[in-house]
Amino acid sequence: MAVLPKQNLKKLLVILHDLVVTALAIWLVFVIRFEGRLLDEHLRYLPRFLPFFVVYAGLVYWFFSLYRSKWRFASLPDLSNIVKAVSVLTISLLAIDYVLVSPELYGNFYFGKISIALYWLVQIALLGGPRLAYRYFKYARSRNQAERGAALPALLLGRSVEVEMVIRAMEAGTMRRLRPAGILSPRADDLGQSIRGVPVLGLLSDIERVAGEAAIRGEDYRRIVATPSALLPEAQPDKWLKQTRKLALPISRIESPGEGTRDTDVAPLEIEDLLVRSTVTIDRQRLGSFLKGKRVIVTGGGGSIGSEICLRCAAFGASEILVVESSEPALFQITEQLSVVADGTVVSGALADVRDRDRIMPLFAGFRPDIVIHAAALKHVPYLEADWSEGIKTNIFGSVNVTDAAVAAGARTFVLISTDKAIEPVSMLGATKRFAEIYAQSRDAEFVGSASAMRLVAVRFGNVLGSAGSVVPKFKAQIARGGPITVTSPEMIRYFMTIREACDLVLTAASHTQTLGPDAERAAVYVLKMGQPVKIMDLAERMIRLAGYEPGEDIEIVVTGVRPGERLNEILFARDEPMAETGLDGVMAAKPSFADRPRIQSWLSRLEVALHRGDRAAADVVLVEAIPDFSRREQTPPDAPAQLRSPPAVASLR
Repeated sequence: MAVLPKQNLKKLLVILHDLVVTALAIWLVFVIRFEGRLLDEHLRYLPRFLPFFVVYAGLVYWFFSLYRSKWRFASLPDLSNIVKAVSVLTISLLAIDYVLVSPELYGNFYFGKISIALYWLVQIALLGGPRLAYRYFKYARSRNQAERGAALPALLLGRSVEVEMVIRAMEAGTMRRLRPAGILSPRADDLGQSIRGVPVLGLLSDIERVAGEAAIRGEDYRRIVATPSALLPEAQPDKWLKQTRKLALPISRIESPGEGTRDTDVAPLEIEDLLVRSTVTIDRQRLGSFLKGKRVIVTGGGGSIGSEICLRCAAFGASEILVVESSEPALFQITEQLSVVADGTVVSGALADVRDRDRIMPLFAGFRPDIVIHAAALKHVPYLEADWSEGIKTNIFGSVNVTDAAVAAGARTFVLISTDKAIEPVSMLGATKRFAEIYAQSRDAEFVGSASAMRLVAVRFGNVLGSAGSVVPKFKAQIARGGPITVTSPEMIRYFMTIREACDLVLTAASHTQTLGPDAERAAVYVLKMGQPVKIMDLAERMIRLAGYEPGEDIEIVVTGVRPGERLNEILFARDEPMAETGLDGVMAAKPSFADRPRIQSWLSRLEVALHRGDRAAADVVLVEAIPDFSRREQTPPDAPAQLRSPPAVASLR
């Protein structure tokens, strides 16, 4: 005999409870409203009516989603659904009593107005009361366990709305390691109040005083938990963080505040969490529609960008993910992480180098992906300037291999992860990435007007906070050593965004390729809105202050000079790239600009010869033919300011 899963059994018990209390509500109304002969008469007719009404009530409860949430999380939205459902049942009773039953069948009103009004109150109490009682029971038990157990007393920072959500999460047991012991708010209006029984003890600037008073009482805080509002610039996190350095308390941030309390968790506070705020609202429903049930290949899936893209694809419902990675440790790490968090997604990994065409082509053909995201690349400017041939092998020929494999395997969407350094490139990194864009655009042109409508696009973005080799981890390591911090130029400016935001926007741009109408402009290169540009010198100074030091006094900043292949300012579009509208927040686009396939094949053949001979000059000649802007890199000294070049519509974003 088949056994119901535990979750289904619980839901069945809840349904049975609601049906039983529905019948009980009608019986109680009659017992309360009538007595003697009238009560006996009403109860005699009840079996003829009640079974049909209970079945009807069950359908109404299902329609109003009474069984989509657990009782331990019962809240105002659940109570609202109960009120709506009972109101529909009450109106139905009124219609039945006054239209069908009264004069024609029963000879009088079976319920009457008072009984029906009483039913509305009793039914809401019988449906909502047990839910709220169960939630309180769970809350009380969790709180008692936290007080008796090893839960650490935490000082919560932030606005009342966010803090209330965190306290609820702790009470619900989703943050069992912590218990709320005090609150600091950025708003003076919250002073003297309490939130779910936890007192607001002061402002964020009072953190040292409040922690000291708790220590004197013997009630030391063991953890500081900061909500997003405590990290906003107006909350002046630099100041309160400087005080916490003296307290030697670990600081956590809220990592994933979801709907209600179920997804709330904490993660260690990193400096990069305070450097750039999210600038774009991600359309999660759009990404879910695009990725749900899809088979996805991610090359370079063990890297900082590739691994986050894998995690986001799993989060939005991809059915299968194949991670292609040349580093065995990186492949192991991301597949293990996905096996823990990717419920419902089949995850597999393949050790493969994108340079190896004989490996990549059958690998893709066997998997038959719907979406291919090509994140494998060599990306560090100084290394590629020195080892130019390696950049060409990976960024050009590796991209050609992956692009051809995606086309041959019948993928619907191919996305090349590119860089803002591909725009009017002055480095080998930029030139090789721009060449890969040109090749992808030429293959994309083959599908213009095709019914199958495969799309091949590139997505460019700038610096990503916390990615491997980026400036932020470098500065953090230098601060940890006591300095100095090395900055190439006081005038160097870069765009920054978080890894999560960058990857979500990459997937948003990919989704745009499959939602174009017949008259829409065909974009070839998508550019992520990177927010406000940041001076690297200002970034270094702020990171020093966030770490609790003073720049120039505790930590020195040393200017080392611009390296070959670097420019002072990054640009978003080349001068000759025509713009295209996307209608997506955070994503801009340019129309295709590329050479024909025979010419590209000629360039590739000549590059192969140059690689074989180790002839950099010959390779540069080919790259200049393919990318005329590349010739200008020798004409502009590396320490000369580059001009920000972009169309007027883009300039307003900068």
